[in-house]
Amino acid sequence: MSTVGWIIYLVAIVAMFYFIGIKPQQKERKRQQELLASVAVGDTVLTTSGFYGVIIDMTDDTVIVEFGNNKNCRIPMQKAAIAELEKANGAEDKK
Repeated sequence: MSTVGWIIYLVAIVAMFYFIGIKPQQKERKRQQELLASVAVGDTVLTTSGFYGVIIDMTDDTVIVEFGNNKNCRIPMQKAAIAELEKANGAEDKK
């Protein structure tokens, strides 16, 4: 193979890694950031641990989530632990 052939081959490999690995990861990170920016009090969330709850209070990077009907089961957690979000008005954002 000539030098030009090797260069074309390497460019193709780098492009393949970009479109298969890097680009989807960037897209998922952007989607997660938009999801976390749209979180509001009263929204129903699914956490990364698989629990459903309702946000009752929030700060910059922390939310307090109430699980179930028990008013004593309120757990503070990081916003990053939110996997899915269901807005209080019925609109839904999912993976």
